[in-house]
Amino acid sequence: MTVAVLDPGLLSTVQDLGRFGHRRHGVVVGGAMDRRSHAVANILAGNDPGAATIEMTLMGAALRFEAETLIALAGGGMRGTVGGEAVPLRRPVLVPKGAELRFTSANIGCRIYLAIAGGIAVPPVLGSRSTYLRAGLGGVEGRALKAGDRLPAGAPTAVGDRLAKLLAAERGDRPFATTGWSAAADLDPSLRRSPHVRVLPGLQATDFDPDSLAAFHGERFTVSPRSDRMGYRLDGPALSLSYPRDLLSEAVTTGTVQVPPEGKPIVLMADAQSTGGYPRIAQVIEADLPVLGQLRPGDVLRFVPVGLAEAEERRRRAWLDLRRLAAGVAVHAGI
Repeated sequence: MTVAVLDPGLLSTVQDLGRFGHRRHGVVVGGAMDRRSHAVANILAGNDPGAATIEMTLMGAALRFEAETLIALAGGGMRGTVGGEAVPLRRPVLVPKGAELRFTSANIGCRIYLAIAGGIAVPPVLGSRSTYLRAGLGGVEGRALKAGDRLPAGAPTAVGDRLAKLLAAERGDRPFATTGWSAAADLDPSLRRSPHVRVLPGLQATDFDPDSLAAFHGERFTVSPRSDRMGYRLDGPALSLSYPRDLLSEAVTTGTVQVPPEGKPIVLMADAQSTGGYPRIAQVIEADLPVLGQLRPGDVLRFVPVGLAEAEERRRRAWLDLRRLAAGVAVHAGI
């Protein structure tokens, strides 16, 4: 089965959970900006959470399915329609051969994920199908999707195949068929214009002057239009060190908050480089990275300090929620 791209939207790419094991060679992890929505969509389509999806940013693509296909949508920023009828989020959906999925914009959130039963089966590069635009790696020729692309789908799992058969028996002459149940709304990351994002102290946190630390944890910051998949530049109070110092470049990762000389923080995102030489004031906890992935330019956030125990507990709960969802989908499929 293939999916034809009729209109690529603003920025649509193939993404999975990332390209691991190559950071020592300078190859970024990459992958979905909102891994939680990516995983939820995959599970609802009967896939492994790491299967490749289509990540769409702010303005969605128009796609045509060249065979009857089980799909699922999760995330924010837009809403999908088939035959003029809204496709629900967080549910398995069976679309017929020839169906066209189109998107309208929404006023909150930034990215939506389309999972297809079997996953997007573009060739893996260095163990991942994720698109890394700066290096031209993975996805479709290492680039964003364009009109005329045809994306192959892999073989559905037993869960995906069973869900498709159950929905096929119910579709009738409707534009698509879907289930009477859905994943809980709280599985999505917080889709708010002013979220609180939890952070751990960075390695150089205590090197910042007290006023800057107080401002970082107490003031609001706005996502700059100069932000991208590599990092979010934040507008807000300028932060400064207690005394000037030179730093060697050291390892950084997704969620690291660096402060360059002008004092405006940068939160590193999915396509973060492997090392950086700016002082690190904080590290966003893993469970809140999907919240960042749904922010758009102009959105506002606050940083809230937490301890390591809370960060670990929230990480554990997040992955437990996904495992419970997978078990529930299997039950509904009768497997």
